[in-house]
Amino acid sequence: MQRHAHEVDTYLASLDHPLASEVRELREAILELDERITERIKWKAPSFVVDGDDRVTFALRPGKGLEVILHRGVAVRDDTAAFRFDDDSGIARWATPDRGIVSLPDAAAIDARRDLLLVLVRRWIDA
Repeated sequence: MQRHAHEVDTYLASLDHPLASEVRELREAILELDERITERIKWKAPSFVVDGDDRVTFALRPGKGLEVILHRGVAVRDDTAAFRFDDDSGIARWATPDRGIVSLPDAAAIDARRDLLLVLVRRWIDA
């Protein structure tokens, strides 16, 4: 199975964003976390998929840096209230029990939180 999607390659090649190089580097690092992870474009940004479900999606908004959204797909799940994920990283804001947002406003924040982010994403993929 091809894990690098042509549509994501094309998107990133033309990305005009102050954090474009950091986004490309994080993409590679996330894809290397688990052989089950594939990718596609969702919400006008790279999204990482496991077993057909989007699990991690980048949000690239002008003036907001990079947000990494941890979720369990688009649809609200019946088991959201019962879902538990223990996050000891301290870098995510949890909008709901199954939707976390890691805000990375600049390259320094990405560099400082990279390792914590990758551990969090790995754990999220396994949850």
